[in-house]
This record gives sequence, structure tokens and C-alpha cells, in this order.
Amino acid sequence: MTGYLPEGKLINTTENIKTLSSLSNMQQAKLSQKILEAKATVCDAQHNLIVDLGDMKGIIPREEGAVGIKEGSVRDIAVISRVNRPVSFVITDFTHSDSGAPVALLSREKAQRRCIDEYISTLKVGDVVPARITHLETFGAFADIGCGVVALMPIDSISVSRIEHPKERFKVGMDVKAIIKSIENGRISLSHKELLGTWEENVAKFSVGETVTGIVRSVENYGAFVELTPNLAGLAELKDTVKVGQLASVYIKSIIPSKMKVKLILIDTFDSESSVKPPRYYYKENHIEKFVYSPIECEKYIATEF
Repeated sequence: MTGYLPEGKLINTTENIKTLSSLSNMQQAKLSQKILEAKATVCDAQHNLIVDLGDMKGIIPREEGAVGIKEGSVRDIAVISRVNRPVSFVITDFTHSDSGAPVALLSREKAQRRCIDEYISTLKVGDVVPARITHLETFGAFADIGCGVVALMPIDSISVSRIEHPKERFKVGMDVKAIIKSIENGRISLSHKELLGTWEENVAKFSVGETVTGIVRSVENYGAFVELTPNLAGLAELKDTVKVGQLASVYIKSIIPSKMKVKLILIDTFDSESSVKPPRYYYKENHIEKFVYSPIECEKYIATEF
């Protein structure tokens, strides 16, 4: 496990709490440039972040708010969006307010720079890393892979079963695992679906003759695709009332590994919204070279090589 974790993972640790509990401990942390975490409570009119350090106020000056702010390659939303959330930082100095109260000067940029230099720069394509979802867009999910450094997980890399929006899989703040999919000009792209199991691993949870719950993911003129797990969907005959996003109870008519098909009979549909559940991971290692989704006997060959 890396020492550089997504923001929010460090804040409640015993060591972090102890370090922030006294001025002498924080002075030692300044000398060692130890990375700490606390909650940002305010972003002032100059876009400086005010950080709650318990008995002391901390200030992250705007230009120290994130890697790229100084250079103008990162917008100020990277700072503003941290209000009421944990931030990683190192202590750069101590000063006093007008009333004489001690104030700690902090740098999130320096914490991120260390994370990039000592951890993120060492990552290779195929590495499996811890991540935390920071925000969701129609085209994908952004995830913090260390000290607030964010990478994009495109929507088609989230699961085998297609979704219309990442919010169908993730919530902001959710801890997930991700695979380094590509590294180009310092930009990292993530993948996720390869950790959710092969067709065989997923279909092993079901048996012919069972009636189970699924989610209608698409409606075509030849049938409705119903998701049974994030990496497994089956095809059911259409009914007039079927709509994308509905919950469905389906009877499993047949499972055909050679064609990688699950044939379903639609029993009923419901308009209640499905809840976002934490992902179930089948792959447990820290690196993956190749993921073969399709069964050996299948006519199609579906694989990802990293």
C-alpha cells in the first residue's frame, strides 16, 4: 500500500490527529515536511483556503492550492471545490494573526508535487491503485489517486454493462479501485471494468430457472438488455411498458457460454430507482497485464491488454 492516498483517507488516522494536536508536533511536521490532512472550511475572496487545525487556523494561499494554479494550467475551481472537504498539505511556516493568535501557512501544491514525484510518476500501465471519486460528468468519473491529484475514468471503462451516466455506478466520495489505463504527457486515464470479473465469474452467480432482479439498460427493437451485474447483461423479449432505468424481475431461460448469452423472460418492471452499491471486485492483485472477458469456448474473443 502506498503512503500517498486519496484525500480524506488520512484525516482520521491516529498519527494525523496526534500531529495536529499540539504546536510542537506541528513544528516537527514542518521540519520533516510530513503530509497531513484537515478540513477546509472557507475559501476567501482571494481564493485562499482556510483550514481547521483544531486550536489553530491554517491558511493555504491560492497559489499553493493545487499543482498548476501558479502556472494557470489549473482553474481556481480546484481550490474552491475543496470547501467542507479534507485537504492534504505540508506546513511551510508559522505566523500570527492581527490578534496575536498562531497561524500555520500550508501548501497543498507541495504535498501534491511530492505525491507526483515519489508515487504517481512511478506508476505503470496496468497497475491497480486505490482511488476516491471526486466528481461525475456525463463522459466519465474523475477520481483522486493521491493527495488530490485527479485522473479521468471514461464512462466506457467503468463497466462492461453500458450505462448512461457514471452516477449509476458511483457516488462522490466513494472509495474504489482503478487500473492505470494510459499515461500520455503526464495525463493518466483509468479503467475499472476489468476488476469486476469475467463473463464466467459473473454468470456463475446465476442458474437457469431462477427469477432475479436486474436493471433495464437499453431497449432495442429486438429486445431489452437487462443488467444482472455491472459486468453481465441478458436479453429479454420486449414489453410495451419497458423503459431504460427501470428495475426488472426476470426469469433466466438459458445460459449459453459458447455465445456468451443469457436469455431472459421479463416478468415485471418497476419505476423505483436502483441504489448505488459499492463495487464487488474479483481481481485482487496489484497489477494486471491482460484481462480476458469472454469464455474459452465462446465464438467471440473479448480482452483488454495493458
